[in-house]
Order: sequence, then structure tokens, then C-alpha cells
Amino acid sequence: KKTDSIIGSWVMPIEGQPGKVQGIQFEEGGEASSINMATLVYKHWEQQGEDLYLTVKSIGNGIEIEGVDTLKIEKLTADSLVLNSNNGYRLRYVKLESAD
Repeated sequence: KKTDSIIGSWVMPIEGQPGKVQGIQFEEGGEASSINMATLVYKHWEQQGEDLYLTVKSIGNGIEIEGVDTLKIEKLTADSLVLNSNNGYRLRYVKLESAD
């Protein structure tokens, strides 16, 4: 069995908005995009071992800041993704089943 791939759409509940989710879509070839996140635009991803590098553009008050987030992949299974950010956040995502 090959390692579970990070390719796909990963979402988490939005606090205070029942039934709404937000997250990241990872595509083949390194493209990334945001799911339901207007102020955070994911552009590119790269995985090296347990390290995940996410190029992200933050949009707020007419200012755009682009940077690279370095995240540690703590867990990756067919339906679960847990990332640790360098500022101590743990992000828990579930795989969004594709509509097709």
C-alpha cells in the first residue's frame, strides 16, 4: 500500500458557524487553494518528509502579505490530516469527499 497522499481537499469546522467548513485543497504538481477562506489565499505547497511548506497570501485591510508557512505533518491517513504549526497551533482536518 502506498503512503496516503495529501492530495485532495481537507477541511475543518468553522467555529461558531455550524455546518460550515474551511480548509485547504492540495493539487498534483504543487498547486494549493483555500476552501471558504477569503482572507487567506493558499497558492503552492511542497512536502519534504514530515515538513509541509505552504505558500500563503494573507489579505487584510487592502494589504497583501505573502509568505511561506512551515508545518509539521503529525498524522496523515486516508481521511485525517493533523498539522502542527511552528507557533504551537494544531490543525485537524478531515478529507472532503470529492463530489464526482
